[in-house]
Amino acid sequence: MQEALAEGGRGSAGTLWRRFGANLVVIELAVAFILLVGGGLLGKSLYRLLHVELGFQSDHLATVEIGLPHTTYAKDEQVVAVVRKIVSRAGSLPGVKSAGISSVLPVSFNGNTTWIRFAGKPYNGEHNEVNEREVSSEFFPALQAKLSRGRYFSDAEDASQPHVVMINQALAKRYFPGEDPIGQKIGDTALSPASIAEVIGVVEDVRDGALDSEIWPAVYYPFNQSTDTSFSLVVRTSQSASSLLPALGAAIRQIDPGIGVMDETTMSARIDNSQTAYLHRSSAWLVGGFAALALLLGVVGLYGVVAYSVGQRTREIGVRMALGAQRASVYRLIMKEAAWLTGAGVAVGIVCSLAVTTLIRGLLFGVRSWDAATLAAVSALLVISALLASYIPARRAARVDPMVALRYE
Repeated sequence: MQEALAEGGRGSAGTLWRRFGANLVVIELAVAFILLVGGGLLGKSLYRLLHVELGFQSDHLATVEIGLPHTTYAKDEQVVAVVRKIVSRAGSLPGVKSAGISSVLPVSFNGNTTWIRFAGKPYNGEHNEVNEREVSSEFFPALQAKLSRGRYFSDAEDASQPHVVMINQALAKRYFPGEDPIGQKIGDTALSPASIAEVIGVVEDVRDGALDSEIWPAVYYPFNQSTDTSFSLVVRTSQSASSLLPALGAAIRQIDPGIGVMDETTMSARIDNSQTAYLHRSSAWLVGGFAALALLLGVVGLYGVVAYSVGQRTREIGVRMALGAQRASVYRLIMKEAAWLTGAGVAVGIVCSLAVTTLIRGLLFGVRSWDAATLAAVSALLVISALLASYIPARRAARVDPMVALRYE
């Protein structure tokens, strides 16, 4: 009698532990699902971010920030002359295809803005704020930015020539809808004579700001007509852009040792190491790391529960096999239990992930928080991992010797 009570107690405790373990596994799998979905969305977002349309070819571009000493280059003519030397010297380096300068590099920030007004159009004091960039005649060809209409600047367009300006498509669409902007006049809010410039070209949108920011309307003035002692050099090469950087810095210093050369890097590196890319990359790696850990814990937990269940049901399995059950049916019996636990974990994970991923919408770029492809991929990964973890105890159960199992205590 006492042995029967003890046996019943062990059976009741075993059933309780099985239920507790099963519930815990469902929770672990659901947490793994949520984290995997979050990591997948952030990874997909990072990929979309790094492949966003830039409006130019970022590969094979070397960039250098340059500062001219004010005491040496106090006049505009002096600045224009040394900039021409810098561009010419950079263009003569082996493997260099073209070189140009800009007051602000692309994919840096939306800023350095100005307020503009259009000659011949009604004006009620509105603030038409646009990005302002000063670029050389070779800048857009070096970027391989596409010209939509009109023409690029020429190097001869200096302060002695009529003022000209180029605009991007965003500005043309906003302020000249249905019109040809070529030949239009742009000036400051007072339309002072010195500020008025004629639009000679429209370039396709170059992403001036961060990778995830909108493209602002922009005006581009010829550097020779609006000089500055601080600017950036962009050089396109047929070779590796990083291998050109030492020679590029040395060539600039040969012109004048007093010229400051800073932040020598490639355009691809600038983009990859930008604050926006860093934030998305760090988030993806962090969540992905926790997701991998949660998946491992969930799979190990499932293996433990299934293995414990097999141990508890050894006698039952032996009876089934003694009565003629095939090994395939034993496989199905054990795998069915694992499938139920996995299905429950996935179902709970899907419901919870739809709610949780809305919290990270601010970190997503070009991806919805309920991306169906990510949900399907994570579901498949979790199911495959769980079934593989259940295969070992299922195989052990199918190899049980009926005679040994019937004597199992």
